[in-house]
Amino acid sequence: MSAIQDIVKTTATGAVAAPKAATSSEIQDRFLKLLVTQLKNQDPLNPLDNSQITSQLSQISTVSGIEKLNTTLQGLSTSLASTQSLQSTALIGHTVYAEGNTMALQRGATAAGGFELASGADGVKVNVLGPSGAVVRQIDLGAQPAGIAGFKWDGLTDSGATAASGTYTFQVAATSGGQKVGATALTAGTVSSVTLAADGMHLSVGGVGNVTMSQIKRIM
Repeated sequence: MSAIQDIVKTTATGAVAAPKAATSSEIQDRFLKLLVTQLKNQDPLNPLDNSQITSQLSQISTVSGIEKLNTTLQGLSTSLASTQSLQSTALIGHTVYAEGNTMALQRGATAAGGFELASGADGVKVNVLGPSGAVVRQIDLGAQPAGIAGFKWDGLTDSGATAASGTYTFQVAATSGGQKVGATALTAGTVSSVTLAADGMHLSVGGVGNVTMSQIKRIM
């Protein structure tokens, strides 16, 4: 029965390279032909053991099952990738929040940013910093709940002047009962394109750059 065992072992492990991978149907045909041949030529005084035949039938069924399972998994993988691609494409034109602390301002317009609080705070302040690192505007947002929230800067400085166009940074300070609350700055930007990479979908976000889906904190 070694010939049949070799077919099963080789197919299951891929130990021997073949010019063309055999299909489940071809493997079963080869197996049955060998089995019939051995049954016809068996020694009448030492017939094949029924348990051996049953065991090898079980092995060929296992190989067939593995092949079908692999085909199913490949199909699921392709389906999931397609679904994620479609979902990501639907984000084009939407505003998203990702980790970052920059804001792009056009003179006379407003700029948006966001933050994520580890817990509720009774006071949240945002300091907008100019290119030199100096504070140009402080925004008092008052009490805020835990989680993600957005804010807008009207583009004016603390003196009431209109800030110049450019890229600004901001810092978020939050407190509760006089104690500091963890706050993560979030940059808001619009998704302009989607790219499929080896590690998943990448989004090109204005003012943020290239980010993965896992880095997106909120979609507006």
